[in-house]
Amino acid sequence: MVILTLRIELVERARAARDLHASLVKSGQWGIGYPAKQEELDIANVEWFSGILDAHGWPGPALVGDDGAAAAVQILQRGTSRPGAQKRGLTLMMDAAQKGQASLIDAAHFADRIAVFEGKPQLFGTQLDWGADGQLAPAPVSEPAQLDARRAAVGLPPLDDLLVHAREATRSGPPADLEARRAAFDGWAKRVGWR
Repeated sequence: MVILTLRIELVERARAARDLHASLVKSGQWGIGYPAKQEELDIANVEWFSGILDAHGWPGPALVGDDGAAAAVQILQRGTSRPGAQKRGLTLMMDAAQKGQASLIDAAHFADRIAVFEGKPQLFGTQLDWGADGQLAPAPVSEPAQLDARRAAVGLPPLDDLLVHAREATRSGPPADLEARRAAFDGWAKRVGWR
């Protein structure tokens, strides 16, 4: 049975976070680092969401509808300053995926994201970064020879398909401040406890 009030709150919180992000990007405030206003909202949302996980487990479509379940993924993904909440959420998401109440593709993206935050190799190659050649490429991957097989097992297309699309979308190349962005990311990852 869908809990309508929870569904509405999930959707509204996810929308507010996306809107703030778009506003910060448009105004040029999103560049190096994590803008404090965005981080504060994302922390508040993931802390609220942790209570939902306590009360209900993973909020899949049966509980919050398709749009509520999609919003749950967005809220958890944005809560990057709370590693413990993200790791717990991933565990619950993976359990729910086995029961058809979460997406295997979302779980794969999220597992890779956490691995990259921790400075570890990812499994599915979903997280890209700029290479020394100025091209987007996957962040380090565990057992690259089996990558496309792992991707196929969760419903992801071959890596080459992803790279063609991603590279077309970013034809302007890497940002001029790439090293500064990487240093800011590493500092943030240490500050919040990913490393």
